[in-house]
Amino acid sequence: MKNYSREEKLKGKKIGFVPTMGALHQGHLSLIRKAREECDRVVVSIFVNPTQFGPGEDFDRYPRDLESDVRLCEREGVDVVFAPSVEEMYPENFSTWVEVKGNLTETLEGAHRPGHFRGVTTVLTKLFNIVIPDCSYFGEKDYQQALVVKKLVDDLNIPVEIVLAPTIREIDGLACSSRNRYLSKEERRAAKVLYQSLLRAKTEIQDGEDNPSCIISSMEDLILEEPLAKIDYIAIVDPVSLKPVKRIRGEVLVAVAVKIGKTRLIDNMRIKSVF
Repeated sequence: MKNYSREEKLKGKKIGFVPTMGALHQGHLSLIRKAREECDRVVVSIFVNPTQFGPGEDFDRYPRDLESDVRLCEREGVDVVFAPSVEEMYPENFSTWVEVKGNLTETLEGAHRPGHFRGVTTVLTKLFNIVIPDCSYFGEKDYQQALVVKKLVDDLNIPVEIVLAPTIREIDGLACSSRNRYLSKEERRAAKVLYQSLLRAKTEIQDGEDNPSCIISSMEDLILEEPLAKIDYIAIVDPVSLKPVKRIRGEVLVAVAVKIGKTRLIDNMRIKSVF
């Protein structure tokens, strides 16, 4: 992988990189297409990273279908699929970690999944060092992750541009996610409530409601009408710092994490207020 990137860079080629854990869906494909448009070469990594899963999470059952993923990448004109093994990425006696400290990693997903972002930033540092991309592409569905990665590359002077692309949704509004594969037919129907709650927040904010507590309460009421849903968190935060806002002014990020049955789903929406 390193040799390929060095050779392409010597030819003056711009390398776009889409890091994934596989189980590719339309969200991933949108990132690949954007990279294809903006770069000369496109690299997709497929690696289910064990260090970003906590105890009791779904590492063992996370969907894996490398053959299908490679076919999709071929269809989209990807130049290289980089699919290392766990043993290659974390050899025996591996003991070095890269961690972003502070509010960006301690709130929302960081608060509910301790150690998650340390695993993300460590593996991405390794992947950036191996692939040596000029640009790397991330989706807004994982908005917090994208902010953490931007902080990582800024603080450590990693020479890669982080490009954020819009969340891709299914027809009923559910954000594309590899974990959607876990949902039964009934759970899949119930999962629509995440997007519906965000739309309710958008309507209320744009109608002039500026009290975050009122909006969160309204979202909770809607989600809890769905018997299969269990709320992990709902938050209204500043889209740059991710700190909770006391009053809604300008743009805010509304973020939700909800369990539908045993499947934990996240979603978010940036919303501009009338103030």
